Amino acid sequence: MTARTSPNSLGQALKDWARTDGLAWIYIFKAVLAALLALWIAMRLDMQQPRTAMTTVFVVMQPQSGMVLAKSFYRFCGTMVGLVVMLALISLFAQQPVLFPSATALWVGVCTAGAARNRNFRSYGFVLAGYTAALIGIPAAQHPDGAYLSALTRVGEVTRGILCSGAVSALVFPQHAGEQVRTTVRRRFTQFVDYVCRALSGNMESAQIEKTNLAFVADIVGFEAARSVAVFENPESRMRSGRLARLNSEFMSASTRFHALHQLMNRLRENASAVTIAALEPFFREVPALFSIAGEPVRHAADAAHAAAQLRVYKAALPERVREVRASNEHDAAFAVLEFDTATELLYRFVDDMLAYAETYASLAAPSHEPERWIARYVPKTNMLATGISGLRGPIVMFVLSAFWIATAWPSGGTMVLNAAAVCALASSSPRPTSMAAQMAFGTFLATLTGMLVVFGVFPHIDGFPLMCAALTPELMFGAFMTARRAWMGVGMGYCIFFCFLAGPDNLVHYNPTGFMNDAIALVLSMIVAAIAFAVLLPADAPWLRRLLLVDLRREVVATRNGRLSRVATHFESRTRDLLSQINALVSDKPVDLQRDALQWLFAVLEFGNAVIDLRREIEGVSHREVDATLDAVARLFDRPTPARFTHALATTEHAIAQIQTLLSSVDDRHRLQRIASHLHFIRTALLDHESPFAPFASVNQVEGASHHAA
Repeated sequence: MTARTSPNSLGQALKDWARTDGLAWIYIFKAVLAALLALWIAMRLDMQQPRTAMTTVFVVMQPQSGMVLAKSFYRFCGTMVGLVVMLALISLFAQQPVLFPSATALWVGVCTAGAARNRNFRSYGFVLAGYTAALIGIPAAQHPDGAYLSALTRVGEVTRGILCSGAVSALVFPQHAGEQVRTTVRRRFTQFVDYVCRALSGNMESAQIEKTNLAFVADIVGFEAARSVAVFENPESRMRSGRLARLNSEFMSASTRFHALHQLMNRLRENASAVTIAALEPFFREVPALFSIAGEPVRHAADAAHAAAQLRVYKAALPERVREVRASNEHDAAFAVLEFDTATELLYRFVDDMLAYAETYASLAAPSHEPERWIARYVPKTNMLATGISGLRGPIVMFVLSAFWIATAWPSGGTMVLNAAAVCALASSSPRPTSMAAQMAFGTFLATLTGMLVVFGVFPHIDGFPLMCAALTPELMFGAFMTARRAWMGVGMGYCIFFCFLAGPDNLVHYNPTGFMNDAIALVLSMIVAAIAFAVLLPADAPWLRRLLLVDLRREVVATRNGRLSRVATHFESRTRDLLSQINALVSDKPVDLQRDALQWLFAVLEFGNAVIDLRREIEGVSHREVDATLDAVARLFDRPTPARFTHALATTEHAIAQIQTLLSSVDDRHRLQRIASHLHFIRTALLDHESPFAPFASVNQVEGASHHAA
């Protein structure tokens, strides 16, 4: 028997399939099971529209139990808010054919803006608050006397779908987000240790470093999303949530500090003297050994305790060793004291951040621990201008379609308007809303064709719920299969939701081909109009949004200058990664140069922002006019980069360094002044770095300086 067909190879292939496509098929079967269960319960309770419960299942169903529970929670909250608001609007404007659609459109606009602002499961609460208002209000406004009963019935149907999807997800082959969190924690620690060791040894090219840091950004964002839904799964996940949030924050700090250290060492290797490099190299060669046990790299939380112990010993001995090396070399004319101090200060801070990260990671190995009292909150937010545009786009679409409905008295006009509200809200939180709306339109078209065959070709020839399940299962599995494929997710979502809407059976099935086609045309038309609106009304994937996000990214340095010092560090670290993830989502299919440009700005923002925070901590409670002037100049440079502001920032930094150095021999607090000088020198080297976004300004500054000197 060859190796290709050996039992071991076959077993490994089956394991690989079970971890990939096998999980997708489990999700598909669970989604169909939950939909049919919700349909059966709603029919047994003789509800008006059991298909609403079945539709809800496909709206909230996710591969992992925590995701389903989180989405269900926010859907229920949004549904209740939408119910209350719509009952208020019906009571005020039900008899006004213009005011009622206008008020509904404005409410949907507010909810759409909220959905665009919050790019996590909380956004779904805003989506449903707007969609439920339209779903309940538009049909009920035509019969206001039965609005209250109709609203409660819809809420009951939605609740059945939520309960069924949650129960099936949690009880049938459950997949937990907590497992994904643990896997991410272990893999990320191992990858970061490997990155540190390889980068310090000089075995990584700049392209690899960029790729690794982009992967870390994606890990940070994905980890926080998984952690936020894992709290819905079990008490243990809720107890560890604070500790995991702190772990994510400490990883961001450690990765930022290491990148600054690595960049500084690259600059020193290019510009510093051989004596300075020789004095620093032994310290950096010792770092990789701290992350290994008997020659093997640290991989698990239990092993991280050993690495933390080694880091603690190294950190305690580091200041004395640095002073000894400094004293033995400072009389050498070729020895650059300021560059040595800057590098060793960054090394000490990296070791300190890495020690905190390793200790927190090691604490996860304990079976139980006290809940974390402090949580570094990571809350993804969208730019306010982009949020406002999303909030306006939805009402504009609804105004246009409502005017068409009123003018034509089309029987399916209400369906068209309420579906436009749902699509605008759902697509607004997508990085490519135009493509999302277009995919949903195509999925709805497929659902129309399939639904016609089922409703008018199959339903008249069957009897009983088991045969109905047999008739619906292939079509539902086809839609669930598409939702499990990233490239076809929008098509699958449109297919599943609107197949249930069009072909989902009620207790008393009505065979109305005209109504069916009218509703199908209304659904597709509303999505096409929404896609056109996303493409024409300041499209989200246009260059303007990328430039706007880059401005937000740069202004995070301004926030480090002006923000509250006790909270600015954790907000800064998470906000910068969140902005880069948004930019990458916009340019993922664009030229690589755009991604590289965004990454360069991220590195610059992280380096300068942390230097600003460190300087503010060093001078807290003490007046340092020169340092304050440098911080202000750096903040102005990042607020609006120009050659003049660059020149001013560089000159102010050099002046501050000179002033601090004159004070070193005349005051007692020399160590603090040395740290301040180190941070200032780091800012100066970062300004002059030929790989930074300010490199063109530095070149112009050098040319002008040379011309001025020659004159």
